[in-house]
Amino acid sequence: MEGRAAAELLDPGEPRAEHDGRFAFTRVRYGAAVEMRGGRFRREPPWMHDFPRADFHFLKILGELTFVPSVVDQGNILTLDDPDLAMFPIAYMSEPGFWTMSEAEKAGLRNYLLKGGFIIFDDFRGNHIQNLEFQMRQVYPEGSFQKLDTTHPIFHSFFEIKTLDPRSGYYADMGDTEWLGIYEDNDTRKRLIAIANNNHDLGELWEFSDTGYVPVDLSNEAYKFGVNYVLYAMTH
Repeated sequence: MEGRAAAELLDPGEPRAEHDGRFAFTRVRYGAAVEMRGGRFRREPPWMHDFPRADFHFLKILGELTFVPSVVDQGNILTLDDPDLAMFPIAYMSEPGFWTMSEAEKAGLRNYLLKGGFIIFDDFRGNHIQNLEFQMRQVYPEGSFQKLDTTHPIFHSFFEIKTLDPRSGYYADMGDTEWLGIYEDNDTRKRLIAIANNNHDLGELWEFSDTGYVPVDLSNEAYKFGVNYVLYAMTH
């Protein structure tokens, strides 16, 4: 799949996992097919960063470490206004610093979250948080991102994550890593509906975890966060 032209993967109808009760990695597709960065055309649109290796590596780890039945050979690429999104309770978005939405996508994400969906925002740094906050205000104006600490249940849903090192993120040179969440009704006593890894890139660490390109300790920690996010979302 890695060798296929990016244009083939932009069809929102593929790839798509069959809805059969197993957990399937669901990646959000947004924006234009071709993006500019630094005056140059990117090899891939931002939402596709680390696809498909990150998705499939994570699914293998989730299936091996937990009792969550997982689809390990097929994932989803869905837009926020795709009605099939409601069949998959957890969505993942890469590089939300470049994220834009149509009115239909705004409504789609809002309905998804109100019905119990959970979204993970990953792979962004520096001032990209400003765009993420702006976009989410359009979707869920009654809530805002709040900084999470180790007391939150999401860090204890499977692995016991006892420290959140602000200098441990993939983009630590861009600033301290923060784990940010939006609560249902903006009430800290209720469930998280979104989590954002500011100045971090779990997907990059998943993608290269079998290559020696990134430190093993960092990859292991990245998988712990991902597994915890899934277990939390599946139980809340």
